[in-house]
Amino acid sequence: MSTGTSHDHEHGHSHGGGGGHSHGVSADADSSKLAIALGLIVGFLLVEVVIGIIASSLALLSDAAHMLTDAAAITLSLIAIRLARRPAKGALTFGLKRVEILSAQANGLTLLILSLVILVEAIRRLVDPPEVEGGLVLAVALLGIVVNLGATWTLAKANRSSLNVEGAFQHILTDLYAFIGTAIAGAVILLTGFERADPIASILVAALMLHSSYGLLRASGRVFLEAAPEGVAPDDVGKAMVAVEGVVEVHDLHVWEVTSGFPSLSAHVIVGADLDCHGIRRVVEAMLDERFSIEHTTLQVDHEGVELITLEVAEGLATADTRPRA
Repeated sequence: MSTGTSHDHEHGHSHGGGGGHSHGVSADADSSKLAIALGLIVGFLLVEVVIGIIASSLALLSDAAHMLTDAAAITLSLIAIRLARRPAKGALTFGLKRVEILSAQANGLTLLILSLVILVEAIRRLVDPPEVEGGLVLAVALLGIVVNLGATWTLAKANRSSLNVEGAFQHILTDLYAFIGTAIAGAVILLTGFERADPIASILVAALMLHSSYGLLRASGRVFLEAAPEGVAPDDVGKAMVAVEGVVEVHDLHVWEVTSGFPSLSAHVIVGADLDCHGIRRVVEAMLDERFSIEHTTLQVDHEGVELITLEVAEGLATADTRPRA
């Protein structure tokens, strides 16, 4: 990579107007939807715990445990939205926007831990199945499907590009699948007396939870590791930048996400010796916004031919011209 030592370089810092990291009206709408879903979940959770104990159903109790984590996940998401809206100040130059990613990661971890607990207990009950009240299991599961359909429908209308909201949605969605599986298990027990249907349904629920957990942990991990946003290839970004007329070379290119929906980019751009670096920078910024939806950019622009100190060649260097600079 190279760094400019001449006085004629320019730093361009563009934030964009509203864009992907605007949290105002959208955050208020998401909060109201999360609150509605939370009310539905908590109300039904209390009913399910009581009936699950009476019916001796692991499927119902595992659903109840999952619904408890649903309630915790939604509460955490609501708190994260409030914290993320606080303005940047002091050492927190981006504010608390990444609290939303922490919330998503916490949701992924709770799904992972709970799925493993359910899996262990389900295997134990496969070996030694207890008596299960199939009729109660079926009735509660059908009611649970209705409640979770309402909660899922509510959260589906929220801004799911936010990993925080997506984490809460995944909790509710897997719970809906769990109730469907539990209803099938209850019907099988009621009709055939096959009580192992209950732990089998629990194993299927655990598998769905593991799948959702993996997705959330992977996506939140990418943000914490400052990987490029999903679907954005840094090599493609670099090639698009050097394809702009007047750009000679692009290096020290970094693309990452501050939080979900808030991609950022920084780079060192070399332009022709006699060209308008300010104008070229604006063209590059407009192209990045239009093609890659990257609004928050920090570009250091130097003219070709200035004295440079070569440190090392950066991997993935994007260059349009290999002419030696004076």
